Amino acid sequence: MTLGADLARSARTVVLVEGDSDAEAVRALAERLGRDLTVAGVSVVVARGITNFGPLLASLDGVPDGPDVVGLYDAGEERLVVAALRRAGVGPIDATSDRRAALAALGFHACVDDLEDELIRALGPAAVEAVLAEEGELRSFRVFQRQPAQRERPVERQLHRFLGTRSMRKIRYGRLLVDALDEDRIPPPLVGLFDDLGPTAPDTP
Repeated sequence: MTLGADLARSARTVVLVEGDSDAEAVRALAERLGRDLTVAGVSVVVARGITNFGPLLASLDGVPDGPDVVGLYDAGEERLVVAALRRAGVGPIDATSDRRAALAALGFHACVDDLEDELIRALGPAAVEAVLAEEGELRSFRVFQRQPAQRERPVERQLHRFLGTRSMRKIRYGRLLVDALDEDRIPPPLVGLFDDLGPTAPDTP
């Protein structure tokens, strides 16, 4: 898997994310913040799994004045991100230091579980259920909660699992949950990512 020669040459910054729902959330937040990613030369690239971070980073090797690369990852896969960055010559990442802080300094920000988990915790269960209600899916969620495998689980984990039961649902709610956020409740990994992107709206006179 490669970034492609045209993208490698034309993009100023590449944002690597694991899945389509992450990409949808990043694009939705850019719109919320009035950031024009296209004008700023920022491309959101879906890796389709953490193991593809390495090949995507390697595909930039030898590209003159290639784009900066930043991204989001799940904390449980941190060692794979470290390995991918080291193989690509990005660093240094000292194994004895705070690896998460070192990765954040390089533009790669950890989600405690994944981005859906971050958004659910930022909104709180009641607000997420309100989004489900607006989409006509609260009744389906109540049925889901009564399933034997779900009854004893915290509501946050029930919501997380429900959103992931269908791929298109997960993608759709990546945007809907961001749209429901107050700007002072944006999850830390997204805050860090957009801080790294800097002001991406076009300059005004």
